Amino acid sequence: MRSGSIFGVARIVAAKDLRIEIRSRVVSNQVMPFAGLVMVMFAFALDNDTTLERVAGGLVWLATLFSFFIIVQRSFAIDTADGALDALRVAGVNPAGIFLGKSIALMTHLFILEVMLVGAAIVLYRVNIQPNSIVLLVTCMICATVGLAFVGTLYGGLAAGMRGRETLLPLLLLPAVAPVLIGATKATEAAFGIVGMATSEGWPWVGLLAVFATVFGVGGLSAFGPLIEE
Repeated sequence: MRSGSIFGVARIVAAKDLRIEIRSRVVSNQVMPFAGLVMVMFAFALDNDTTLERVAGGLVWLATLFSFFIIVQRSFAIDTADGALDALRVAGVNPAGIFLGKSIALMTHLFILEVMLVGAAIVLYRVNIQPNSIVLLVTCMICATVGLAFVGTLYGGLAAGMRGRETLLPLLLLPAVAPVLIGATKATEAAFGIVGMATSEGWPWVGLLAVFATVFGVGGLSAFGPLIEE
C-alpha cells in the first residue's frame, strides 16, 4: 500500500537530498569547479573571440550536460549504497512522490550550476545579453532544467539497481537529452544574439523544451514506481 501524498513525499525527499548536498558540498566544491574548468578549456581550445561568441550557447549546455551526468549518478549512488531507495519502496512510499522529490533537488542543483555557467560565458566568451533577452534566457533555463531533472531522475532510477551503472547511465541519458541540448542551445543563442539572431527566434525552441519536460514529467510520475521495483 502506498503511503503519503505525492507532494508530501516529494517535499521530504527533496529536503533530504538538499541536506545531503549542504553537508557534503559535492556540487559546490567538485561539480561546479569541474564545469568551470570545462568552460576554461573550451576557451583555450578555440582561442578565437569570434568563434567563442558564436558557439557560447552550445558550450554552456555541453558543460551543463557533462556535470549533469555526475550529479544524477551521485544522487542515486547515495540512495543505492545505503539502501534508502529499497527501504522507501518496501515501506510503500508513493513512488511518484519520490520521483518528484528527487527531480526537485536535481532542478535546484542544475539551475544554480547553469547560472554560474552563463556568468562564465559572459566573462570568458564576452557574450552580451540585452535586457529584452533576459526573459527568454531565464525561461529557457527553467524549461531545460525541468526537462533534464525529469529525464535524469527517470533514467537514474532505471539504472540504479543494474551492474555497471556508472558507465551505463551516461549511455542511456545521452540520446534522451539530445533534444534538450539542441533546443536549449538554439534558444540561448537567440538570447545571446549570436550571428544576428533575433530574440523571437528562440521562443519556438523554448516550446520544444516545455513539451519535452511535460512528456518526461508525466511519464516519470507513472513509470518510476515500476522501474524501481524491477
